[in-house]
Amino acid sequence: MIVVAGEALIDLVPQGAGALAALRPALGGGPYNTAVALGRLGSPVAFCSRVSYDAFGEALLDRLRETGVDVSPVQRGNEPTTLAVASLDADGSAAYTFYVEGTADRLFTVPAGLPPGTRAVSFGTCSLVLEPGAGAYEELLHTTAAQEVFTALDPNIRPGLIPDPDAYRARFRSWLPSVSLLKLSAEDAEWLGGTPREWLAAGPAAVVVTRGGAGLTAYTRDGGEHTVPGEHVPVVDTIGAGDTVNAALLHGLAARDALGDGALAGLGAQGWAGLLGFAARAAAVTCSRAGAEPPYAREVAL
Repeated sequence: MIVVAGEALIDLVPQGAGALAALRPALGGGPYNTAVALGRLGSPVAFCSRVSYDAFGEALLDRLRETGVDVSPVQRGNEPTTLAVASLDADGSAAYTFYVEGTADRLFTVPAGLPPGTRAVSFGTCSLVLEPGAGAYEELLHTTAAQEVFTALDPNIRPGLIPDPDAYRARFRSWLPSVSLLKLSAEDAEWLGGTPREWLAAGPAAVVVTRGGAGLTAYTRDGGEHTVPGEHVPVVDTIGAGDTVNAALLHGLAARDALGDGALAGLGAQGWAGLLGFAARAAAVTCSRAGAEPPYAREVAL
């Protein structure tokens, strides 16, 4: 079982140019997309979050169930669902404005436990920024790591949500001793400061940096550096591409029985090339269609 912990929200995606273009609601949130992608790829997966009882919340849970995601760890609340209004630039890259005050996912509390057989837990995005839920997710991260469960972190930086960047950067560094696999985009890395080697020294067994169409690079504690090129496809938008990479990495590691710090170190050049190539192919499928629509196992070879 892979558990994904974090927010579920509604992306409002423009259907044309200009500030007043019609908006199409799409199910989203970085952790939510990761859970859906894992389910579609065929991994046993559970979602750990807090979701509204409103119509959006019900739609979010319906897709998880349809995808085979275990929703038993999901907490519920009467507060509204978080909204994220997307804007797309000429190459399909997305930026977001968030409506988060008083929403359900901010009130997440530490669960009494995780599903039996949990081998890995994935964290990231808005859920690690917005209090009071951020503190609960942070506690879950440290507790999970202390139990020697594999942990994955994608900070997925949204600058508009971070009132004190320096405080967040310090908090990010405090998470690293509890992280097995750190995945982040080149833009996130630049915003955070530091280098993969510095982050590896603080805790993770591997750091994966994504560079869009330019590909992915994995850095490992033994000095290894493994790069694969991106898969070039006609890009509709990039919504959910990074989340698909998260899911593909976790799915691929589970398939290789490598959800452990020592196992990561033993992947070697061939193992990393196969894993990163799979993640690049999966992300390309997501980029080739509108919204966060990650691939099914039949659409991408492991």
